[in-house]
Amino acid sequence: MTTYYTTLDSPLGELLLAGDGSGALSSLSVPGQKGGRTVQPDWRPDPAAFTEATAQLRAYFAGELKEFDLTLHTAGTEFRERVWAALDTVPYGATTSYGELAAAIGASRAAVRAVGTAIGANPLLVVRPCHRVIGADGSLTGYAGGLDRKRALLGLEGAL
Repeated sequence: MTTYYTTLDSPLGELLLAGDGSGALSSLSVPGQKGGRTVQPDWRPDPAAFTEATAQLRAYFAGELKEFDLTLHTAGTEFRERVWAALDTVPYGATTSYGELAAAIGASRAAVRAVGTAIGANPLLVVRPCHRVIGADGSLTGYAGGLDRKRALLGLEGAL
């Protein structure tokens, strides 16, 4: 299957959006992201495939959009997909802890580390709001895109 992509300048740096060309977004990465995707030789540029995602991201960064309404297509394990779906329920401007997210999906307290690993593997930064997950003590912990970007996103949303 061919992967299509486009880039978008943002306050976080150049975003890389990727998908299968159907309009579904499968990846959103930032430069230097731990585990982030990079353009591969067989990928094809297609800005038109990401028109809606681009418009919504611009509105989000302008403070005009609080909830994304995009078709997403990710390929994670059943556990990761449950964690990622739970991320989608954390509202704009709010935060949750890793433990609270574990409880929300019915995982044991011992699964908090696994929840953190799943959050760290989130392929859709910004759109799937893993930046809203913080430490139980309120500290900004872990973010694949870097803590400065996490701080910026939480600041934009008024959560800091």
